[in-house]
Amino acid sequence: MSAIHIVKEIYIYPIKSLAGISCQNAKAEEMGFENDRRWMLIDADNQMITQREHRIMSQFYPQITDEKITISFKDQIHEFSINENLENSIKVNVWDDQSEVVEVNQTTSKWFSEQLGFECKLVKIIKNGDRKHESSRLKETFNVSLADGYPYLLIGTESMDFLNEKLAEKITIKRFRPNIVISTQKEHEEDNLETFKIGEVQFKNVKPCGRCVMVNNDPANGRLKKEPLKTLSKYRNVNNSVLFGTNIVSLNSGVISVGDEVVF
Repeated sequence: MSAIHIVKEIYIYPIKSLAGISCQNAKAEEMGFENDRRWMLIDADNQMITQREHRIMSQFYPQITDEKITISFKDQIHEFSINENLENSIKVNVWDDQSEVVEVNQTTSKWFSEQLGFECKLVKIIKNGDRKHESSRLKETFNVSLADGYPYLLIGTESMDFLNEKLAEKITIKRFRPNIVISTQKEHEEDNLETFKIGEVQFKNVKPCGRCVMVNNDPANGRLKKEPLKTLSKYRNVNNSVLFGTNIVSLNSGVISVGDEVVF
């Protein structure tokens, strides 16, 4: 891996399961990039809401400007402040992890309820340590955001190209919701990374990422398709888990940018 590897794309997903935002740079923190999956929708029973059950969530597009998040959905627009929240805490689960969150405001919750057609709340994780996730592979516990498991997902360009060579209908990397995309020399070489540095930030690989049916949801229109999971399962199935991309954690804080070299 002596060839130069470069950061090609950076994404954040402010609200879990909604569309992402392409960034030229982002501040890496222990919980993930700043403003990445710090918010989440929950139902009337305080259960998390995701695209797995509600594919239309891919059609909600966030933007961040002037400390405000603006959400566009069809012909509707709603905004709220990054820093606002109610006081009362709520206990929620993100898979097997319990997290403490707070509702953003009742107006925002009502707006999402009206658009989705059922009662829900937009909640926010406030501080580092409000959710912890244990890595059975590393025997370590990490402070994480409201992402499924780990703070960052990294994908190599050759992994995407290799998959698209096998697909009749080509797809974009947005299907896999990465945080960092790097140029690579060989497909899935990111699986075998150990520690590496981007800009001033040191990262550590945790494990390849197991994928679910959510990658079959076309983010362009919210329609469920058979691919790419069908094809991936033929050559990336390891112990009944279909792998694509790898989960990483940051060992310190700092800013990374598109164009930065990945140093091993």
